[in-house]
Amino acid sequence: MPTIEVSIEIEAPDAVVFDLSQDYRLRRDWDPFVRALRFEDGALAAAVGVRTWVRAKNGLSMTVEYVTFDRPRRIAVRMTSRSLLLERFAGSWAFEQMTPARTRATFRYGFETRWPALRPVLDRLIIRRLTADMRDRVAGLKRGAEDPALVARIA
Repeated sequence: MPTIEVSIEIEAPDAVVFDLSQDYRLRRDWDPFVRALRFEDGALAAAVGVRTWVRAKNGLSMTVEYVTFDRPRRIAVRMTSRSLLLERFAGSWAFEQMTPARTRATFRYGFETRWPALRPVLDRLIIRRLTADMRDRVAGLKRGAEDPALVARIA
């Protein structure tokens, strides 16, 4: 199963970066990947077992379930919806405090495409696309977490 990882250092405390990353009211203010998202089944906040639906800027959507929620260090999700392209998908975001005011944010995705015979080609294409999206996302998170006006709006 291919794994992709992108990291960035952010001039903000780990709790701020974590909280911004999980504040769904503010997600579209910093995350260029997300077009729409919502909690499922009446949930109001992220937690282990909570499912969320996400539509990406490219129009694709999926439902994921939180399997880890360890504030301010880590979250992990796994795809629970059926995908035409992916057999499996999982993602994690880790936040490592470098100093009290500096955090390393690392996004990691793992996936498996649906058709084994096409994996050599599909995997390369998906890795390229997801890596570019992840770079944009961590850059957006950095801009957001370093913006005092946006940070002041965190729930």
